[in-house]
Amino acid sequence: MEQGYQSFSNVKNIYCVGRNFGLHAKELGNAIPEQPMIFTKPTHAIAQADGTIPFFKTLGEIHHEVEIVLWVCRTYQPGMRLQELVNAFTIGIDFTARDIQSVLKAKGHPWVLSKGFPNSAVLAPFRPVDDATSLQSVSFGLRKNGVVVQHGTPAEMIFDFQTILDYIGTNLGLSEGDIIFTGTPAGVGPIADQEVLELLLNEEGIGKCQVSLA
Repeated sequence: MEQGYQSFSNVKNIYCVGRNFGLHAKELGNAIPEQPMIFTKPTHAIAQADGTIPFFKTLGEIHHEVEIVLWVCRTYQPGMRLQELVNAFTIGIDFTARDIQSVLKAKGHPWVLSKGFPNSAVLAPFRPVDDATSLQSVSFGLRKNGVVVQHGTPAEMIFDFQTILDYIGTNLGLSEGDIIFTGTPAGVGPIADQEVLELLLNEEGIGKCQVSLA
């Protein structure tokens, strides 16, 4: 029987954690949050890290934000541990329309227009989690045109995986098919037309795409 994480069409909700790496918060001039900062994307934001991914130039400057993405495999109940809730993970890019986000932030409005546009949640194929310890020890990054521009580890996160799961599960609910973008390290930056982006897991490329701005 096919595992749910083997098909992106099985994704139900997309949760994202903002400002979960201290250096990233500082590079954008943001305060360090005292509790997880959660936002969402619609499921039509999902795109596979393969081939060409189009974006509209009308979005303005679009930034890449590489992240570890968790696949939730069952309904959250208080006290459940990471290894009970998550059976797969991957590396993804949370694309952000930065100009739009800056305007929304200044007005105190929600971020959805800057975060939820089509193809703004790019994912490499999910892979099974062997155990919670191995997931905590991975490294991840983004290579742009052959140069590594972002690199991070779970140890650098302000809020660890368990804290994120408990916070979202308690306040919003979690169930099978939900995915969580867990935060991006420093080094975010704009993309340009025809640039090649490669998602890295433990220095190995697991997904590659070219962006097209039209």
